[in-house]
Amino acid sequence: MTLVPDVACGLGGAQQCYGAQPCSVDGVFGTQYSVFVDGADTGGSYCDRELPAAAAPPQVTPAMVQRAFESYSWPASELQVQPPNGRTAVNFETFFYTEDDEPVTHAFTLLGRQVEVEATPASYTWVWGDGEQATTAGPGAPYPAGDVTHEYLRKGAVQVRLDTTYAGRYRVDGGPWTGLLGTLTVPGTPQGLQVVEVQPTLVS
Repeated sequence: MTLVPDVACGLGGAQQCYGAQPCSVDGVFGTQYSVFVDGADTGGSYCDRELPAAAAPPQVTPAMVQRAFESYSWPASELQVQPPNGRTAVNFETFFYTEDDEPVTHAFTLLGRQVEVEATPASYTWVWGDGEQATTAGPGAPYPAGDVTHEYLRKGAVQVRLDTTYAGRYRVDGGPWTGLLGTLTVPGTPQGLQVVEVQPTLVS
């Protein structure tokens, strides 16, 4: 009598499987077969189990990263003023700038995944301290190339400040970058500036 195998063993070579019976290995149930080679019973058996699919890695969502982006303490930009030493003059062109214009990166672990968030300055808000302010895309520059200036119309002490608005993006496990929605503004530290009147002096 010719034996017809129940299934191909999947064991390689000339091995074939016969005589299906229930089996269980490590708590996983399947079907056990007797193993034959070239029609001869080898005395061995094979348990063909339905192994569970590998669990998908936990998903890091944009909302999770957005919350992390908004809760992280991104650095404030350091405000530079010219003339230096905390003094300027009425009706004098005062220059403001910052050298903090590069992206800042923060890396952390979220749900066991490596997440990297990058915050890039998108705009700067210059608070002059006299009731006026301005927003620019650039960080300004020192005299004489600077394009962020302000003239005070009266003398007195003012508090100047630079607020930085960041745009963010992120990537997971070194994958492609994904942009985050919205921006985040980090207020700068106020610093004192004394505005004085300069009286012209004739020199003979």
